[in-house]
Amino acid sequence: MKARAFSYVRADSLAAARAAFLAASGDASYISGGQSLVPALALRLQAPEILVDLGQVADMRGVTLEGDMLRIGGLTRHAQMLTEPLIARHAPLLAQAAPYVAHPAIRNRGTLGGSVALADPASEFPAMMLAMNAQMEIYGASGTRLVPADDYFQDLYQTALEPGDILVALHVPSVGPRHRWAFDELTRRRGDYAMVGAGIQGTFAEDGRVNEIRIAFFSVAATPVRVKSVEAALAGQVIDAARIAHVQGLIEAELDPAEDEHLPPAMRLHLARVLLGRLLQTVSSAT
Repeated sequence: MKARAFSYVRADSLAAARAAFLAASGDASYISGGQSLVPALALRLQAPEILVDLGQVADMRGVTLEGDMLRIGGLTRHAQMLTEPLIARHAPLLAQAAPYVAHPAIRNRGTLGGSVALADPASEFPAMMLAMNAQMEIYGASGTRLVPADDYFQDLYQTALEPGDILVALHVPSVGPRHRWAFDELTRRRGDYAMVGAGIQGTFAEDGRVNEIRIAFFSVAATPVRVKSVEAALAGQVIDAARIAHVQGLIEAELDPAEDEHLPPAMRLHLARVLLGRLLQTVSSAT
């Protein structure tokens, strides 16, 4: 199939992009990297009257350290997660997840903002926003606002973005010397969507006890999801084999995978328990 005919606008500012979107009475789509949108257009799963290109919006570019927060522009390419020194230093969980995102051709075009705006429940970066306690910088009717990741993901492909809103940047707390982190996913083949994946980031005391930890899973629910009972059970504890076994037993009450002809929910839960154990062993042995 081919995309239906549409008008094209290349915006040079946030205000111009939003104005073009509203001029179509909502029958418009924003495009940045286009790695999800273009296939949807070709299949006519989306058929907007106007396509608004955000690629020239300066406010959405660049990676900068602002105090103890790393601001990552929404137009930052997936591939830049592997090469940007500020990301490697201050948001290493993103750098660790990046090689697992699809394939090099897609990483060279896809954008962080596009991935988080789409909020595919099987994608790596949206879940890492939860694990890192990020904030979403959103431009909308009342100007710019910051939305915590915990409030951003609402339902399947539904987020705190209102019609016409633009995800401008992601604000990520910088890691410090007491932080530890780990990422992994289980797939049939490298580059496939994960059967289950997760990222962990937390702070640890000198004696190895957990001060605070955030654990976010993807491919297990309609949205990326934190396992809060597991996090609570780990707080103040040393992560040893007994503690890992205990929290693995809490997974089933936290996750509710949908029926899937290729992977039954019981198998996905089993894989989540296995993955949780691996990641906790990784952060427990990190120094």
